[in-house]
Amino acid sequence: MSDRSPAFYLAVLVGGLVFGFGLAYSHMARPEVVLNFLQFEDFGLLFVMGGASVVTAITFAFATNVLDHAPLTGADYVRRMKSFDRNVLAGGVIFGVGWGLSGICPGAAYASVGIGNFTILWAIGGMFAGAYLQGLVRSRTTDSDAGPTTAD
Repeated sequence: MSDRSPAFYLAVLVGGLVFGFGLAYSHMARPEVVLNFLQFEDFGLLFVMGGASVVTAITFAFATNVLDHAPLTGADYVRRMKSFDRNVLAGGVIFGVGWGLSGICPGAAYASVGIGNFTILWAIGGMFAGAYLQGLVRSRTTDSDAGPTTAD
């Protein structure tokens, strides 16, 4: 059982509601709008992502300078850097192909269900299947990399 307070889950729910409403309100939960962006025909998505990035940057700059820990989890604010390696590059390419084929990114896909686009559930199912498959591959690769240990 999790030791997180109900306030944590309520904040996550409210954040998700605001995120989903914002995507739907800005029409970014419509695959045709996203595809028009990817085809350089409509740059509205750029402004939505830019606005979100500015709000996030200001929030994190303020929070990390004023607070000594995260308000909901109590964990320390630490910078988590991922090294740029072949897994990041390959994952980005695969993610991009999936985004292009489905016409929508994962966050917007969930919001798209909220506006009645139920066929996107196929893409969401594919995301879950792909993530599960990647987990299986990674666990088998990690197990085989460890190799057998022998006693001296």
